[in-house]
Amino acid sequence: MFLRLPFLSIYLFLAVTCSCMAQKEQSLKVLQFNIWQEGTIVPGGFDAIIDEVIRTDTDLIALSEVRNYNDKSLAERLVKALAKKGHTYYSEWSEDSGILSRYPILSQQALYPLHNDQGSITKAIIKVKNTEIAFYSAHLDYLNCSLYLPRGYDSSTWRKLNNHVTDSLTIAIDNLASKRDEAITAFIKDAMAEKSLGRLVILGGDLNEASFLDWTESTKNLYDHNGVVMPWHNTLQLDKAGFIDAYRKAYPNPVTHPGFTFPADTPLVPLGKLAWAPDADDRDRIDYIFYLPSDQLELKEVKITGPKGSIVRNQRVLETSEDPIETSDGVWPTDHKNVLAVFELKE
Repeated sequence: MFLRLPFLSIYLFLAVTCSCMAQKEQSLKVLQFNIWQEGTIVPGGFDAIIDEVIRTDTDLIALSEVRNYNDKSLAERLVKALAKKGHTYYSEWSEDSGILSRYPILSQQALYPLHNDQGSITKAIIKVKNTEIAFYSAHLDYLNCSLYLPRGYDSSTWRKLNNHVTDSLTIAIDNLASKRDEAITAFIKDAMAEKSLGRLVILGGDLNEASFLDWTESTKNLYDHNGVVMPWHNTLQLDKAGFIDAYRKAYPNPVTHPGFTFPADTPLVPLGKLAWAPDADDRDRIDYIFYLPSDQLELKEVKITGPKGSIVRNQRVLETSEDPIETSDGVWPTDHKNVLAVFELKE
């Protein structure tokens, strides 16, 4: 008895300790998902969206291109479709950018309301166990998409230009003519207020803008950057405000891990609907997950989900980079690839 009790005590102590740790730490999966006009462009697209949500088993999803076609709430359609397959999610009506959550939504608002289809940001307060998260979904202005200028295309009409625009100041002026910077300014101000309240802050979004971490000296002669090193405004502002780009946190080298999210090859759609700059390599990383650092939030994994294929110079090509691309077997519903980040949430 005297020999066995210490071992029993140690066993019980470890069991209780492990149980407490399990209760205080959990995985939190976040997905950025541009659903391309609610899945209406790709045959079977809506069902494919549902399948992808289930396949990735995601907790928080930032949706881009919410349209509510025929005055039918996409939020209601998603929740009902998932429920029919045995999965409980929550969502509230929104425009352009939307949120789907495995956890109840305490409140939601249009932080940057949609106007003239020039971008939006939707914000929700979501409680995960005992932790409140300010979760934002952004789909920013698609006009003055200045990453096309160095590639020889107009940034709003996508008409082929006579010359490539390679002056960084000219590109910057065009970029700031969009509404993206106003949206990001509003987001940063609001996010800092949420941080001061003790909430975690996570943003998922299709920003329709490249990253300053991607257009560097090391990439200036790649992907038709045509020698341009560009301090893209909005990702730079997020960085200055302390936000972490999840993908670049995990994979800091834009040469080995470019992380392209657009244009993705979805085989059921003709090339003409996928190639915006037919004579250029316009692959870029425009879909992101950002977060404010916190002792409660640790990034464990991040990957691209979607097809291995991209569109380059009006051709379907397979990526050969070192990017972790997780493909699905079914229909791919969009011309974007997704970003999936897995965090450890600590209470």
